[in-house]
Amino acid sequence: MAEKQQSSWAIRGIISLIVLGGLAWYFFGGGIEDQVAKDAVKQYEISKKNGTPADICEHAGLVTAAYLQAKNEEKYRTAKSQEEQDCASAGVPSP
Repeated sequence: MAEKQQSSWAIRGIISLIVLGGLAWYFFGGGIEDQVAKDAVKQYEISKKNGTPADICEHAGLVTAAYLQAKNEEKYRTAKSQEEQDCASAGVPSP
């Protein structure tokens, strides 16, 4: 009986470590930045449907910044190009 209880505690401890490791990765290893980028893209898509050219330019810049923060170079490059196009359409010069 004591052996069963010890192995049960060991299993619980291992599961706890796995869960804590997953949470640590999510908050400190990139999970948050990726979610922020996904949210920025959703907001950009809404602004493309309903916003003014200035709104679209602004949200395109937020998407670009979110991909930079997430350290996603490929998506950053694509977003930067789209931002330049959207801002040119809005009459906003690129830096």
